[in-house]
Amino acid sequence: MNQYVKQYQKTTVETASNEKILIMLYDGAIQFLNKAKIALNEKNWEQSHNNLMGAQRIIEEFINTIDKEPNPELAQNLISLYEYFIARLVQANMKHEIAPIDEVLKFLKELKSTWEEAISIAQKERTKLCSGVNVSDEDEYENFDDDEEDEDDE
Repeated sequence: MNQYVKQYQKTTVETASNEKILIMLYDGAIQFLNKAKIALNEKNWEQSHNNLMGAQRIIEEFINTIDKEPNPELAQNLISLYEYFIARLVQANMKHEIAPIDEVLKFLKELKSTWEEAISIAQKERTKLCSGVNVSDEDEYENFDDDEEDEDDE
């Protein structure tokens, strides 16, 4: 691969938001699985293995980055789901089966779509919060600042 393309890709990842990186990882896992299916159909076991392993590494990264603090039950459910995906991909790799790959692909596409929707909603909420200061709020802040100045004068 061209060194400029590699540098561009590196810069893209390094400057991306966490949300963008998450979507990029889902895209990567989906691409690996699509390539694995093609390789399996061509009976290219090495290529299918490499692509299945790439998808598994991404799914393992999802597991490693789950924040268990806010909702331990949800975190454990996600971990269990991702572990199930890995088990299915191991089966696909060992038995050269496409059905487990299709199953995981379906779930990954649905999860990606769900995350995209959640990210979109969160971005809209952040935009509202950032631009949502109205005049009455500003008056309160000004009054608060005035009160502090009065206390300092005393």
